[in-house]
Amino acid sequence: MAATVASSALLTGSAHAISGEAAKDGTYAFTAKLDIERDGGKRSCSGALVDKQWVLSAARCFAADPGKDFRIDEGAPKGKATVTVGRTDLSGTAGSVADVAELVPYAGRDLVMARLAQPVSGVTPVVIGTNPVATGEQLKVAGFGRTKTDWVPNNLHTASFTVDTVEGTAIGISGKDAAVCKGDTGGPALRESGGRVELVAVNSTSWQGGCLGTDPAETRTGAVDARVDDLAAWVQQVRYRPTFAAAPWEKATHIASGYFTGGSAGGTRHMDMIVRWNDAEVTLYQGSDDKDPRHPFSAEYQLAEPPKPPKTSIWQHAKQITGASFGGGTDGLIVRWGDGELTQYTHVDAKGFHGEKQLAKAKNTLWPHATQITAGRYSPNQQRDDLLVTWDDGRVTLHPDLDTNGVAEKAQKVLVNKNTTWPHATHISAGEFTGAKTMDLLVRWSDGEATLYPGVDTAGFHGETNVRPKKSYWTNTNAMAGGAYAANDRANDVIIPWANGSVSLYPGVDASGTHEEIKIVN
Repeated sequence: MAATVASSALLTGSAHAISGEAAKDGTYAFTAKLDIERDGGKRSCSGALVDKQWVLSAARCFAADPGKDFRIDEGAPKGKATVTVGRTDLSGTAGSVADVAELVPYAGRDLVMARLAQPVSGVTPVVIGTNPVATGEQLKVAGFGRTKTDWVPNNLHTASFTVDTVEGTAIGISGKDAAVCKGDTGGPALRESGGRVELVAVNSTSWQGGCLGTDPAETRTGAVDARVDDLAAWVQQVRYRPTFAAAPWEKATHIASGYFTGGSAGGTRHMDMIVRWNDAEVTLYQGSDDKDPRHPFSAEYQLAEPPKPPKTSIWQHAKQITGASFGGGTDGLIVRWGDGELTQYTHVDAKGFHGEKQLAKAKNTLWPHATQITAGRYSPNQQRDDLLVTWDDGRVTLHPDLDTNGVAEKAQKVLVNKNTTWPHATHISAGEFTGAKTMDLLVRWSDGEATLYPGVDTAGFHGETNVRPKKSYWTNTNAMAGGAYAANDRANDVIIPWANGSVSLYPGVDASGTHEEIKIVN
């Protein structure tokens, strides 16, 4: 049924209203009315507020020809678009009215996230349902479209529909005494259970039987809705975009990669990133489940607050940080402090730092001479718990299996003796760039050159490859970290916050170079 409706009952002109009961004042206040101007014409749609600054609707509402194709470009709408939300009676003054500033469509599905020019207050967004829609399930559908008697109604209308079919990207629904009409496209299909309301689908197309203006001979009340119940991660990733971009990235001093909030290589979730800022705040950025490398993060958690004078924070004294894995839970963090103390936090998650272990005591005479640290898989142990260290005299050392050996001198391997070259290593990061048995080392030198050392192990370095030339703009890096931020198969991506506040991601770095640069913050 869904395929037939999708091909035979597409809308034209103004897109789809629920020919049902008028909603009580304030009920389903998250339902939005969209007024769209494009190519000299006007159309109306419905939608749902899913965040204080984002409305989820049907992509075809913004398409050049809604009756033929729902595909649209990401970016500003092609004409003025206005959203009214929190006003179930359009003749009133409740709620808010805002322009649409940006559209983010979901590829292959009649869905779009519309970012409002300013956030909405006083309206609780609807949550996205995550349990799969089932055949026979009863849903409540809402919209501002036509009814049986009103061409342009002032009130939000709702009605109950039964799920007839469930497909990979859409569901087929039908109403007993109601239909989805023009003006209802983009309106929410809602699951109601135990007092909880969840958005599980969005109106796309319908037969419009019984709607004003439809041929009286048309009695079918079926409709096709685009599924949302499997896209909660995508919705969260999109709604988080402005927050991530608004951070003061020019103030990021240290970054570390790891699976701190769950996930693992080969799974759906990207790696997370910990950032230490110049005011001593520490933030954990959760990797996204979406595969779009332009937006690798979907949420953030504050692990340490910036101190308010005269108070101080231990994080004011952090000199280097690196992510590591010790098994038995989430990844951990290694921190070298200004007084030479070296600390292992065996596990880090959204709630903070756990399993603290002192690897080197404060005020020792050795570790203040360390200049850079990075943890990787450089020994037969499959954990990323081998610490590679550069020193101010040019030495490079490897400390295998930290959780077992710590940084005891008897377990230390000297990879490079004293020299005049390695003091110029400004940033270092472990990564899986070449497919070697052990991890590689990426070094950014003080002159902007970047060098890749493949398959580092306890025997030392095994060749080197130049991946950025001398005097490249990599001289402007604030920090650098390798991680799995795109395909999530292995940690072969590099993320860099720049001195000007932008942030770049280089997916799939290998021995032949850094390849494409993706600006994830402009």
